[in-house]
Amino acid sequence: MGYRESIADLVKYRNAYALAFSAALGSIFYGWDIGLIGGVISLPSFKQYFGLDNQSANAQANLSGNIVAILQAGCFFGALSTGYFSGLFGRKPCLIASGIIYIIGSLLQSVVGLGSSQAVGLKVLYFSRFVGGIGVGMVSALVPSYVSECTPRAIRGRCTGLVQFANNIGIMLSFWVNYSSSLNIPYGEMQWRIPFIVQMVPGVLFVLTMIPQPESPRWLVEHERYDEAARTLAFVVRKSVEDEAVISTLDEIKADYVGKQKLSILTQFRKMGESRLTALRCLIPSLVMFFQQWTGTNAINYFSPEIFAGLGISGTASGLFATGVYGVVKVVAVGLTLAFAVESVGRKNCLIIGGLGQGLTMLWIGGYSGIHPQSTIVPASYVSIVAVYLYAVFYCIGWGPVPWVVAGEVAPNHVRTAAMSVAVGVNWLFSFLISRVTPVMLVQITYGTFLLFGVCCLIMTAWTYFLLPETTGYALEDVKFLFEHSVVLRSLQDAPGGRMFIGKRKAMPVEELRRAALEEREGVTLDVSRKGDEENMEGKETERPIII
Repeated sequence: MGYRESIADLVKYRNAYALAFSAALGSIFYGWDIGLIGGVISLPSFKQYFGLDNQSANAQANLSGNIVAILQAGCFFGALSTGYFSGLFGRKPCLIASGIIYIIGSLLQSVVGLGSSQAVGLKVLYFSRFVGGIGVGMVSALVPSYVSECTPRAIRGRCTGLVQFANNIGIMLSFWVNYSSSLNIPYGEMQWRIPFIVQMVPGVLFVLTMIPQPESPRWLVEHERYDEAARTLAFVVRKSVEDEAVISTLDEIKADYVGKQKLSILTQFRKMGESRLTALRCLIPSLVMFFQQWTGTNAINYFSPEIFAGLGISGTASGLFATGVYGVVKVVAVGLTLAFAVESVGRKNCLIIGGLGQGLTMLWIGGYSGIHPQSTIVPASYVSIVAVYLYAVFYCIGWGPVPWVVAGEVAPNHVRTAAMSVAVGVNWLFSFLISRVTPVMLVQITYGTFLLFGVCCLIMTAWTYFLLPETTGYALEDVKFLFEHSVVLRSLQDAPGGRMFIGKRKAMPVEELRRAALEEREGVTLDVSRKGDEENMEGKETERPIII
């Protein structure tokens, strides 16, 4: 999509973009907390205040890992809890609650150690980061579902991808706040307290901007509140509730929920395995979130000052500056990807390009670190530093924003709450694991850390190529047809160069599968199995005026 088309879409769907932006503010504080702690724990003032400067390198690495990882523990439980509460009360109230919990956790982090010993201060820090993590975990699980359920399919990928864009903005801002604190605030406890205080700002903005936003139309349909669902659908596309497209979309959503209304969260968990198709669609969100963590991105987010120091950038301020530039690169890259690639290039191609680029840059960094373990600057050091920034670019092309898009699209409507809770729980579980072991790995196996992540990137690229169909351009109610027949065939058909594996064979067009399902629903039998691979793939747009 070109610049003019992007501007036209922005104007046409401005209500939908405003909704997505409001929800994405939650991902700003999600990213803020991720980027903040690595810089804070590297400040000499923080180490001196809590007595870390007197400990050995291994002890400091373990303690740093604990401080970072306790947030992920809270995020894990927060993500899992959203399934029950958002199913009962709705997406919007739970989103607002997540912001309030995050603000409370941030406030507690801002006052740790006041009037207490170092040991008690560390315990309060652990507790406050766990509380803040519950809010972060809730918002990380809810925002992708809420945005994908509310936004038109023409811009759904871009809007859902705002989750990662906002996440990167939060990481970038926290990097620069850390750098400014180290440079402009005198040595002392306020040097590390200021970043904790400032992180409350995005939480407050998120709560305020979410208040005027509507509830998810699919949650409203599930609870048989059809008039409110119609108003939400009309709001996001700026049409009347009597508009044909709004009525048709509402009918499609209602049809998809026939016999599935008001499923409890426990029932949703049980129904995740009700059929091979449903189980597969519920597995993919968790799998892409698992893969996202094994790209190694959070290892760099949390411990980038130490990584840059290993590449020859010495000094706390210099390391934080290099980390700040890394944050800017990620924001620019993911912004360009969402604006021009995720809808036109497609989810699958973005994941393939991003995975290959990340794998190769990680392998380079690992190889350089193995051959040149010293922290002195040599010409190859500059190449390795550039490789870190290129890694960020490729991450933002693929495995940064796109897993959130794919997870929100692939999960079935009637169990989306449970599937996304599990997926984000998996994300945070492995984020916890990686943030806990990364500082130890950097000390114990050094360059092997980067080689491991590089190989993982190549493995997930192969999975995407052979086993993930393209979801761009399909209504949420039509995504199920991509997984009903010949998943590998359809995946290779959608992959660049995939024809060399499948020859002239083609998967049955979604339009045919939809027509068969409609006729079966209306009592007309149609033998779909006889319409195999001879069908030609038609365009993904349908004649129905479906908007979401």
